[in-house]
Amino acid sequence: MTPNMDDLVRQAMVKWPNVPHCHGWLGLDERGDWYMRDDRVQALGGFKEACARGDKAAKGSRLTHEKLIAFIERNYLSETDETGQVRWFFQNGPQRVYVELAATPYIWRLAADFSIESHTGIAAQYESCELDDTGRVYLKTTLGFGLVHTQDVHIAAEAIDQGVWSVI
Repeated sequence: MTPNMDDLVRQAMVKWPNVPHCHGWLGLDERGDWYMRDDRVQALGGFKEACARGDKAAKGSRLTHEKLIAFIERNYLSETDETGQVRWFFQNGPQRVYVELAATPYIWRLAADFSIESHTGIAAQYESCELDDTGRVYLKTTLGFGLVHTQDVHIAAEAIDQGVWSVI
């Protein structure tokens, strides 16, 4: 559990310990935006594939309600399943809502001083930097692994150019 998890969520988990998990209803895109995916949208295919195709209809509805987004982000967690795979979810009261990731579990926002913050608003410290074949920038931080937001790639390039970060 996370220390940021809402007390009401913890209480609901104790009160209703056997609520079924939810799959396919929530997605996180490459810009750190959350998407709700109802049955109709899920029938159009997977979230990651929809993002890759640029298929807005198959991505679902982008969440814009600030309080709902803040609630999701306070209760955004991960677990390692029995096969060793890490799965990300939003603990919605007693129900675990698994998140479909378009890219990585964190989308990093960078400041001019090279400080790093996750899309969930948590500060992180740089550990390493990687590039993929398409030029996307990824950071491993004290919080975990994530993709640098497209609007902040120029800041990452400055950090690399100045020798503050090095690409592995």
